Amino acid sequence: MKQAIVIGLLACGMGLCACTDRVVYKDPSAPVEQRVEDLLRRMTLEEKVMQVTQWTYGKNMNVNNVEQEMKAVSPMIGSLLYRSTSAVFYNQIQRKAMEESRLGIPILCGFDVIHGYRTIFPIPLGQACAWNVDKVGESCRIAARESRLSGVHWTFSPMVDVARDARWGRVSEGYGEDPYLNGVMGAAAVRGYQGDDLSKSDAMAACLKHFVGYAYSEGGRDYHYTDISSQALWETALPPFEMGVKAGAATVMSAFNDISGIPASANRYTMTDILRGKWGFDGFVVSDWGAVEQLKTQGVAADDAEACRKALTAGLDMDMVDDVYRRSLPELIAEGAIAEEVLDEAVRRILRVKFRMGLFEKPYVEELPDTTRYLRPEARAVARELAAESMVLLKNESGVLPVRSEVKRIALMGPMADNWVDLMGSWWGQGEAEDVVTIREGLEAEFAGKTRIDYCAGCDFEGEDRSQFARARALARQSDLVVLCMGEKRGWSGENASRASLALPSIQEEFIREMARTGRPIVVLLSSGRPVDVRGFEGDVDALMAIWQPGTEGGNAAAQLLSGKVNPSGRLAITFPVCAEQQPVYYNRRQSARPRLGRYQNLADEPKYPFGYGLSYTNYAYGKLRVDRTTLQPGERLVAEIEVTNEGSCDGKETVMWFVSDPVASVSRPMRELKHFEKQCIPAGESRLYRFEIDPERDLSFPDATGERHLEKGTFFLEVNGQRVEFELI
Repeated sequence: MKQAIVIGLLACGMGLCACTDRVVYKDPSAPVEQRVEDLLRRMTLEEKVMQVTQWTYGKNMNVNNVEQEMKAVSPMIGSLLYRSTSAVFYNQIQRKAMEESRLGIPILCGFDVIHGYRTIFPIPLGQACAWNVDKVGESCRIAARESRLSGVHWTFSPMVDVARDARWGRVSEGYGEDPYLNGVMGAAAVRGYQGDDLSKSDAMAACLKHFVGYAYSEGGRDYHYTDISSQALWETALPPFEMGVKAGAATVMSAFNDISGIPASANRYTMTDILRGKWGFDGFVVSDWGAVEQLKTQGVAADDAEACRKALTAGLDMDMVDDVYRRSLPELIAEGAIAEEVLDEAVRRILRVKFRMGLFEKPYVEELPDTTRYLRPEARAVARELAAESMVLLKNESGVLPVRSEVKRIALMGPMADNWVDLMGSWWGQGEAEDVVTIREGLEAEFAGKTRIDYCAGCDFEGEDRSQFARARALARQSDLVVLCMGEKRGWSGENASRASLALPSIQEEFIREMARTGRPIVVLLSSGRPVDVRGFEGDVDALMAIWQPGTEGGNAAAQLLSGKVNPSGRLAITFPVCAEQQPVYYNRRQSARPRLGRYQNLADEPKYPFGYGLSYTNYAYGKLRVDRTTLQPGERLVAEIEVTNEGSCDGKETVMWFVSDPVASVSRPMRELKHFEKQCIPAGESRLYRFEIDPERDLSFPDATGERHLEKGTFFLEVNGQRVEFELI
């Protein structure tokens, strides 16, 4: 009898008491887990199936995701890809769910807010080149606020795929070639989007993607097979995701790719054993667009039912838009092919996120005018600052930059010079061309009253039209400086934008060389979503700056760098190869068996511009690299310091990168690995101290092919800016 009473009390405590049927899930004071369990027990099979289903609402912003017809919104739908900016429409949809469905479960609305919602920031690859963790977090915080005020609670960002093949278009969406840098920036993005409380009105749920190994796509071809070793999986692909999970990411997206024979969207090892079992992730996993249905074309499922069973039982909780779960689950559960408990667990994870976001208490958003929601002064300021810090000065012969006072006339040319749309880059969110400051507008404002700006497009992005060449030559000869704005259209990088060649179209290279023949100093502003093969023009120009796809404030940022108001501080987060044929080439390769042999006989071994490269308008002098000990034991710390002095005449920001090398180990290690970085502002004539505290378990250990970490005694090297010190773990 006593046992029955205890069980009954426990059931009531969990919101399961049938005698009172207390509606715990509607009680905001109840713990989230109790609310989840109470709601789950009340749900019918149909209601559960709808929770693991995502449909679309609004205009399709991605040409790669084609849908025949937008579905009528069901009040029971779990999630929508919400592509409208209208808070009014959002509230109407949400009211339908809250008031017309039996249980009143709010809809989770997601959107591809990759580098901004209406205020567009530099593409993530550019953000990584800024090496400014705080600014990356700020940009995501602003994006979250603008999104949430528009009815978007969830972003499919950040992408932390470690990308080392610039032919793959999606290098633009991630943070470059290094696992640590991807992890640090990805974690900063998660914290920026989500803040310290997901239920706040200016927070949104982050989604780590694409889990996992997507960037290993063969030959840089999108959606293709990835042959990734277990060692590479644990050592390179997984660490940024683990850092994002530790930062609190609410959701994860499975990848399109086939991971060595088991597609990511049906891979229990990655989604369940690692993500949940090893890392303790308790959010939910969503598929990429149509990835469940694509299990059939990948050759592991004969029909929708098998695709559904393999995906759900592997740990994929929500089906994005292909409707396979909704069509297949009822019958699969009825016939016992999938236990309802498996579906319950997926629903549990989705409801958990909805409760944590406070959607049950605050399902609606305030209907504010665009001027209040978007492009506020502080948002534009962060966009401008981040864009300026992301731009990398690659060449500056004879100090042609910054523009000298004696330059009274600038010829501004090229297809990017007066271009709004392409400065936003791929995945431009809800950005509008009219919001963008073009390079022409930026220069005209920056140099007003000091230097005349003469504009001529000169050439298009591609094609054979040379009709403006003669006018451009004449304009160049009348000028003191020629600024050429060249590069890629926004659709040339991003999803389904693989390119066999990294060179600019021949018309652009020809135009640059033609302008160089005028004898005037030539500056090239190179806008792209990937590293570019610059062999066809680099030798003909005096200055070259990678401005990436810089977003809304790109024109102002570029102008401030040219004028010298801002000192370039960007450093490459991805290697610029000499050409596409040189790939893969990245800084942290392993040593070869014969280091001086085995290279291409007809191509240089060194890249054009290495990882971490970038010039400044000032000169930084590095002091001696100092360590407080040369031997340490596990559990102890080694403190390293280096002083950097700005010996130039202008203030600047310098990033110090700390690399560790393990020359002999049971598993061969990369020749060097980034373990820490720090960016500081150093006024002219002043010095700053940079510091790195080495934790052996964190910084000297490595994973094996099973994910088990090893800390081995022996000799290590610490490297900063060409200086190396040796120390020993005993």
